[in-house]
Amino acid sequence: MTFSFKPFHLMSPRDYEEIGLRCGLEIHQQLLTERKLFCRCPAGCYSEDYDAVILRHMRPTLSELGEYDGTALMEKKTRKNIFYRIHQDTVCTYEMDDTPPFFIDDRALDIAIEVAYLLHLNMVSELHIARKQYLDGSIPTGFQRTTILGVDGWIPYRDRKIGIAQLGLEEDACREVSDRSHDRIYLTDRLGMPLIEPVTYPDMRTPQETAEVAEILRRLTRSTGKMRTGYGAGRQDVNVSVRGGTRIEIKGVPRISRIPLLVHNEAMRQCSLLHIRDKLKTRGVTPESFQSSSHDVTRILKNTSYVPIRAALERGERVMCVVLERFAGILKENTQTDTVFAKEFSDRVRVIACLTELPNIAHSDAASEYLAGGEWQKLRKRVNADQADALILVWGNREDTKVACSEIVIRAREAAEGVPSDTRQALRDGTNGFERVLPGAERMYPDTDLPPIAIGKVRLTRIKAQLPEPVWEQEQRYREMGLPETLIEPLIISPRAALFDKLVRDLGQRPIFAAVILVQRMKAFAREGLATGQLDDGTIYALFQAHAEGRLAREGIVKVLRHLLVTATNLDETLSVLGLEGLVTEEEVAARLKPLLDGDRRSGFSSRDAWRRHLMGRLMGALLGRFEGRRLAEIVAQETEEERES
Repeated sequence: MTFSFKPFHLMSPRDYEEIGLRCGLEIHQQLLTERKLFCRCPAGCYSEDYDAVILRHMRPTLSELGEYDGTALMEKKTRKNIFYRIHQDTVCTYEMDDTPPFFIDDRALDIAIEVAYLLHLNMVSELHIARKQYLDGSIPTGFQRTTILGVDGWIPYRDRKIGIAQLGLEEDACREVSDRSHDRIYLTDRLGMPLIEPVTYPDMRTPQETAEVAEILRRLTRSTGKMRTGYGAGRQDVNVSVRGGTRIEIKGVPRISRIPLLVHNEAMRQCSLLHIRDKLKTRGVTPESFQSSSHDVTRILKNTSYVPIRAALERGERVMCVVLERFAGILKENTQTDTVFAKEFSDRVRVIACLTELPNIAHSDAASEYLAGGEWQKLRKRVNADQADALILVWGNREDTKVACSEIVIRAREAAEGVPSDTRQALRDGTNGFERVLPGAERMYPDTDLPPIAIGKVRLTRIKAQLPEPVWEQEQRYREMGLPETLIEPLIISPRAALFDKLVRDLGQRPIFAAVILVQRMKAFAREGLATGQLDDGTIYALFQAHAEGRLAREGIVKVLRHLLVTATNLDETLSVLGLEGLVTEEEVAARLKPLLDGDRRSGFSSRDAWRRHLMGRLMGALLGRFEGRRLAEIVAQETEEERES
C-alpha cells in the first residue's frame, strides 16, 4: 500500500476513505446495582485496603472443540505470578471459583433489557450463559461469565443508521495495581460488577465519526439514570482496520476524547505495516523465505559502555543477538506518530518475555544510539551477518531471553505477512502498544453451572412501558426549548433529567434557569465537596414550587440548596432559619431604599452605574431570596433616575 499519511489535523474524510478505514466500538458500562452479577457481594465498594493476598498461575485449557485459544498460549509463555488483593467485605468464594454462581442479578438484567430496547435490538427469548477465557489474570477463575440479550439493532447518526451487532451482559474484571517482570497485582473490589457491552458494526469511516458514535452510546446508556459514573465506570474498546489490513482492537480507552487520535495512529500503523510487507517482498523476504538466527554475544560485549547492557552483565545476565536477514533499515520505518517499527519488537519482549525495564532491546538500524561502531562490526563478524541484515540485541536471564528471541523472530515473520491480529493498549499520547494476541472464537464455551433463563413477556412488557425518551429525541426537544449545547449534554446524562421536565412542565419554570440549577450549580456544589446525591428530587421540586407559588424569589433557591446540603435539614426548617418565609412587597422595598438614597448621594461615586451597584449590594444582602433581583434592579434604576432629576 502506498499512502503518505498527513499529520492528524490535516487528514480529511477523503483521505480516510482512500485507505479504506473502518471502525467499530465495544462500549463497557457498569450498571448501578446494589449487588454483583452472579453473587450477593455489594457492588461499587471500592477500597485500596485488603485483608489477604492469593497467588495463582494461569494455564490454558482446551475448548469444547479441543482447541487452544491463541491468547491463552501467549499468556502461558509469560510465566506470570498473579497476586489478588482481596477484602472480606467485597469478595466471596464465588469470585475465587470455590463455590457455584448465584442466578443472575434481576436488577442488572432489567437494566440491560431496557438498554437493548433503546438500541432497537431483536431480543432473544432465552439467555444462555457462556464462559469467556481471560488468561491475563484479570479474573481469578480464568473466565468471565457473559450472555447476549439482543442482536441486529441500530441507532441514528447524522443521515444514516449505525448498526448494533449485539448487547452483552457480563462481569467486570479486577483493577490492575502493577505489572512488573513476572509479577502482576490486582485489586478485586471491582470484580464481578455488572457490565453491559453494546457492540457496533464497523460502520464508522473516520476517527471523528467513531468518537461521535461513542458519545451517542454514552448518552443513551446514561439517559436511563441506571449507570455508574466516574473514571473507569465506562470504557471503550475501538476496532480499527484499513483496506488490506485486519481488525485490531484497542482496549480500555477511558475517555472518548482520546478516540480520534488513537484511531488515526492505528490506521497509520496498519498502512505502514503493509508498506513494510511490500518492501520486504521486493527484497525477496516472504513468510516462507524468511530467515533468522539467534546467538549468545555476552563475551563480545563484556567491555561495552552501553549502560543497560553493562548493568545486565554486572547482574550475571546474558546478551542475545537475533539476526533478521535482509531487514536492514526496516526497524526505523515510522509506524505511528513519533514511533518506529522497532517498538513492535520491544513491546513483544516487554509483554511476553517480561523484560519490562526499558530500554529492553538495541538494534542496528539506530546503531549509534546504543553501541560504538566497532562493537557492531565485531557482532556482525561473530554472527556472520552482512550489511543487509538487521541485528536486535536483548538481555536478561536465560529463560527470559530465550522467550524474547523467539518472540522477535515471530514478530519479524509476521512483518512479511502484513498486519498481525493484535489487541493493543491505548497509550496517553494517542499511540498504542501491544497487549496480547487477538482472542479467537476458541475462548468461548457454554457455562455448565447455570441453566438457560427464559425472558417472559410480562417482564418485557413492564420494562418497555417504562422506557425513557430516546436520547436523540430528547436532544431535539431541549434545543427547541432554547437550551444551549453546553447544558444539553450534561442534562441528558444527569439523573435529574426527569425532574427538569417536571419543573418545566408542571411548574412553568424557565428551562435555562432550571437546567443551570440542576446541572451547573449542582456540579459546583459537588466540587466544593458537598454530597449532592443526598438531596432527593422531591425536596428540590418543593423548593421550586415555593418559588412558583410566590413564596420565594428565584435568587434564594441557590442559598436554600446550599443550606440543605450543609445542614441536612428539611425545607421548611431551612426557610425558617434563613428568614425566607414569604416575599417582600414593592412598598417594603421602597421603604428600605429611601434612607439609602438620603444617606448615599450620587456625588460620592464615579458614575451613576457605580452608585446603583452600591445600592443593589446593600439591598440584596437583606432581600436575597425574598424579592426578585431583576425587579429590584428596575426599582433602583427608576428611583436613582428620579433622584438625579430632583
